[in-house]
Amino acid sequence: MTVTAVDKTSGKFRTREGLSSPMGLGFEYLDGAASGKTVLPNGVTVYGNSYDMKEDAIAAAKQARAKLKAPSVKPGKYDLVLDPSHTWLTIHESVGHPLELDRVLGYEANYAGTSFATMDKLQAHFQYGSDKVNIVADKVQPGSLGAVAYDDEGVKTKKWDLIRDGKLVGYQAIRDQAHIEGKKESDGCAYADSWSNVQFQRMANVSLEPGKTKQSVADMIAGVEDGIYIIGDGSFSIDQQRYNAQFGGQLFYEIKNGKITQQIEDVAYQIRTPEFWNACVGVCDQSDYRLGGSFFDGKGQPAQVSAVSHGSSTARFNGINVINTARSLG
Repeated sequence: MTVTAVDKTSGKFRTREGLSSPMGLGFEYLDGAASGKTVLPNGVTVYGNSYDMKEDAIAAAKQARAKLKAPSVKPGKYDLVLDPSHTWLTIHESVGHPLELDRVLGYEANYAGTSFATMDKLQAHFQYGSDKVNIVADKVQPGSLGAVAYDDEGVKTKKWDLIRDGKLVGYQAIRDQAHIEGKKESDGCAYADSWSNVQFQRMANVSLEPGKTKQSVADMIAGVEDGIYIIGDGSFSIDQQRYNAQFGGQLFYEIKNGKITQQIEDVAYQIRTPEFWNACVGVCDQSDYRLGGSFFDGKGQPAQVSAVSHGSSTARFNGINVINTARSLG
């Protein structure tokens, strides 16, 4: 769903896409009365394991109109509070893809590149993120798009660590690569998108674990002096090695002295992957954990698609460079 608001006088327009997520669920996902709906401190409703299409469409229309009047962001360094509806894409691009072992080894170099997270970094326990960052690969997570019992090589699927206490501890490997990583067996990541294609390494569900101490979104925002709260995924770009990237979003809210003050526009943040994840100073607890994802993760030549989910709770990243996309476009 995409809602577009147009200012007929100026010709200016703004859009807001739906905040639903593709899920490994049935029609119960569209039952707005189901559990999983969360009202954020700024009054925005986001959805976990249920989605109210009508409610979201009404909100999208109001928020798209508000975007037309929202002030443009002032570029600079900000503390970012990122909602799971946004974070899933950042995880996908800056953790999920660079920790696919075929990219690390250079086997997958011609479709969106290789990886900066080379084997020597695994051996050195590279500090990929802060000690708040624990990221797992999981092929058995209920409700996820990537949950299956066996991969296309007949390997039983599982859950395993990629990053533990911020340190790189593993990759996603298939049968012919496992020995290179020092593993005794495949991680069960070999898939084809149809019977007529050849299976090869695909991404597992890759997710940021919730924080271990009790912390709500309101608690996290209360500790931010000068920041931006980002909801929903938007346009992005990332280099061939998954090292330099830029991410936009759907909704942006200014945070001043622990309070959300106003909606703003034209926000994108720029990162170097390890610097960004090392800037993570907090992750909300399990009560805020939600899944995002995509039906169309592309890889390979000839290209194939796969469905994958990425979960997280709301997370905070300090001192991230934010640009004004309106100014950068001239």
